[in-house]
Amino acid sequence: MSSSSSIRRDVGPFALMLTGLGSIIGSGWLFGAWRAAGLAGPGAIWAWVLGAAIIMTIALTYAELGSMFPESGGMVRYSHYSHGSLVGFIGAWANWIAIVSVIPVEAEASVQYMAGWKWQWAQNLYMHAPGGHGELSEPGLWIAAALVLVYFLLNFWSVKLFAHSNTAITVFKLIVPAATGLALIASGFHGGNFSVGVHGDAHAIDFAAVLTAVATAGIVFSFNGFQSPVNLAGEARNPGKSIPVAIVGSIALATVIYIILQVAYLGAVPPDLLAKAGWHGIDFSSPFAQLAVIVNLNWLAILLYADAFVSPSGTGMTYTATTARMLYGMERNGTLPRIFGSIHPKWGVPRPAMWFNLAVSYLFLFKFRGWGTLAAVISVATIISYLTGPVSAMTLRRTAPSLYRPFRLAALPVLAGIAFVMSTELLYWAKWPLTGEIILLMVVALPIYLYYQAKSGWHDFGRQMKGAWWLVAYLPVIALVSWAGSTTFGGQGYLPYGWDLVVVAVIGFVFYLWGVKSGWRTPSVEAAELEAHAHPDAPVIPPDELDAERVTGR
Repeated sequence: MSSSSSIRRDVGPFALMLTGLGSIIGSGWLFGAWRAAGLAGPGAIWAWVLGAAIIMTIALTYAELGSMFPESGGMVRYSHYSHGSLVGFIGAWANWIAIVSVIPVEAEASVQYMAGWKWQWAQNLYMHAPGGHGELSEPGLWIAAALVLVYFLLNFWSVKLFAHSNTAITVFKLIVPAATGLALIASGFHGGNFSVGVHGDAHAIDFAAVLTAVATAGIVFSFNGFQSPVNLAGEARNPGKSIPVAIVGSIALATVIYIILQVAYLGAVPPDLLAKAGWHGIDFSSPFAQLAVIVNLNWLAILLYADAFVSPSGTGMTYTATTARMLYGMERNGTLPRIFGSIHPKWGVPRPAMWFNLAVSYLFLFKFRGWGTLAAVISVATIISYLTGPVSAMTLRRTAPSLYRPFRLAALPVLAGIAFVMSTELLYWAKWPLTGEIILLMVVALPIYLYYQAKSGWHDFGRQMKGAWWLVAYLPVIALVSWAGSTTFGGQGYLPYGWDLVVVAVIGFVFYLWGVKSGWRTPSVEAAELEAHAHPDAPVIPPDELDAERVTGR
């Protein structure tokens, strides 16, 4: 069955919030503080605050969209509704890449933490490299591959099973980070560490380093979990209330925990280690567990090594569920084979999509073999995936004003503009050449879209392009600015530092206005309005592409 009616609405509001929190508190809390400190020193605290504020503005726009269209895999559908199939495909592809690659990175995190055990066989699972770019050895990769398979099997039979197991895991995941932060602060806190700079000199806030930490140290990657309640909206009861609560609640709680952990990490590192090379020279395979051993908190170290399986595994299970629903949503956009829209009639999960995601997860696992490397890739892909949400939310206010919005975001024009501009800044902060490489990864998928357009006889292709020119132009322009930008962010230095941030902000604002203006009343929106009039008490879920064109006659 491909009908969305086969999806079960079994997930309550509390479980939905725990789903978001469980996705946010994954491997990011185990490694994020270490990576952020290595880039920004004590300024890492501000990186978490800034990152949370940016993500909150972005997430709020998706809260309106998710409650408006409570469907599984919704994150890959909204831009299709507002701008047509090409923008929908690019946004969906970026979002899917950003999410499906989280599954292997969580498994890598668990195995990398094992390398901190005292036994030689465990230490051989991970090979150290400067700057946090170490990799798993071959035995480590096979253990990670087994964990990915476990995530898959735990989601194979029911979303209800997934939700129940995730609730228990998330409660445990909340307790352990809080206990870690408080125990380290109480047992071995060195206030003088906050005056040590990244390279061992006197600390002074390096704004550029803070910005780069937000984009690439795992901060954006960590908060990316807010998408899980949106993608599971089709399984949610009372989505108009539960989705905004789940998104805001999970981000707020996670921010408090991450800041406590960052402060604890900065204060717990022994001063003699900092004296050698500063924060940049600290190379841990299992940061908090190794610090617990150093300050003689052996009970905490044991707990952390156990949680190194629980926390990433909870996130890995969550993303295994949500990515399958994303492919389900992409099939309904008309840009993937119909088999991915098949829902098991008994268990209510899209099993063919799950099998495909399992194969792709293994490709990422064996290509990017270390947490630091893969987390940076995911972060940039995630940023690109955020771009369409604010534009879509604002466009649909204009093109579908009569559709009921259970959650209507106040001051959306301002918040959506800020969200898009800050997403553009995040993309720039990630530094060249990483920015250009991930933008290229977005482009390589276009032949898939063109194949389905050719298959349909290039139906309405001109209209799709008209709605997409803003995004088609945006990606190479940002790549060019990143290449030509200040050397502070990896560029050629044609734009001086400071002015480059202003230029990027202006470019972001211009493309935001262009994007909102380019939106049009797509067949999906027209079909949704017809359905809403016919069934005013039912959730608004637009039909798939072919059905929308049949209903509307175009």
